[in-house]
Amino acid sequence: MFGKILGLLDKILTFFEEWTLFATVIVALVALFFNVVLRYGFNYTLAWSEELVREVIIYTTFIGCSAAIKNRSMIKIDASVQLFPRLKLPLTFFSNLVTLIFSIIVVYYGWMMALLQVKTHQKTIILQIPLIYLYAILPLMGVMMFIRTIQVVYEDIVEIHAGKVSLRFVCSMLWLN
Repeated sequence: MFGKILGLLDKILTFFEEWTLFATVIVALVALFFNVVLRYGFNYTLAWSEELVREVIIYTTFIGCSAAIKNRSMIKIDASVQLFPRLKLPLTFFSNLVTLIFSIIVVYYGWMMALLQVKTHQKTIILQIPLIYLYAILPLMGVMMFIRTIQVVYEDIVEIHAGKVSLRFVCSMLWLN
């Protein structure tokens, strides 16, 4: 049952990640293209183009965090795992625990920052986009990271059990040797 729920969430998040990343990057590319054509062809520059691209980079970076967790492409230092292969499983679970804690912190403080933007009614300088739209991505990204990390942990546990090796046995072997 839990696996089916995670599968449904995976489909929803994957759709959201892929299409929002696609759409925002296309918008940024079109804006940059027109800005380059106007700058070198007509000696005119669009001021809003650079601001739009900056906001898209921020947005895609945060949405990309969730996609990176799904693909297991987060930045890692794997020298200790290469030196001590037995530490791979405990370090993987420790890394996932740290990611879960980080995502909870991002949700909390992102929510607080978004509320601050609601109170202050700040807007971007040129496009006059309310900053709440940019800051709202923080708690959303935290929730998405949390769900993706739970999915990764679940997949690891299923993989351990499918290999006919229980997690308890693997952990006891790591501590005994």
